[in-house]
Amino acid sequence: MNAPAQLRPGRYLTFHLGASYYGVPIRDVREVVRLGPVTVVPMMPAHIRGVINLRGTVLPVFDLRAKFSMAAVEYSDRACIVVFDMQDRPRQATAIGTIVDGVDDVVMLAESQLAAPPDFNGALESDYLLGVGATAERPITLLQIRNILSTEGSVVLPSFNPNAAVRGLEPP
Repeated sequence: MNAPAQLRPGRYLTFHLGASYYGVPIRDVREVVRLGPVTVVPMMPAHIRGVINLRGTVLPVFDLRAKFSMAAVEYSDRACIVVFDMQDRPRQATAIGTIVDGVDDVVMLAESQLAAPPDFNGALESDYLLGVGATAERPITLLQIRNILSTEGSVVLPSFNPNAAVRGLEPP
C-alpha cells in the first residue's frame, strides 16, 4: 500500500455505483471514455472485466462494482470507463480503467467541505478512504483509488453513513 494520500481542497471527479456516490482527486484521472466492448481475458478474477484497446494501448479494465462486492447490474448508456493514472506504481500498468455506473461531475471542494474518514479502529479498509466531501446535492465518499486498484481481490469498504460523517461541514 502506498503512503496514505492527504485529504486536501481541490477538484474531485464524482461518480456513482447504484445509490452510492464517490469522488477521486482529479489529478488521479487520466480520462473518461464511453463504455464499449471489453475483451474478456480467461482465468482472471471476477473484478477484472478484461482489456480494451484505447488508441493503440491495451488497457486493463476493472469492474468497480465487482471490486466492491456489489451486485452486478445491466449497465445503462450512462456507464463509462474512468481511466486512472497509475504511473507511480512499480511493476503495474501505467493506467487502469474502471467501469462505473455513471460520471456525475467535477466538483471543487473547499477545506470547510471536507472531513477525515471515520475512525474504524485501525481497520485496513480505512486505507481505501480519503475522507468525505459535502456538496449542495449530497455527501460523497472520497476514495484512495490507487490503493483500491492495487489491492488484489475484492475490497470491502467500511459501512458508514456519509450523511452522518458530514455534519458540521458546509455545502457550497
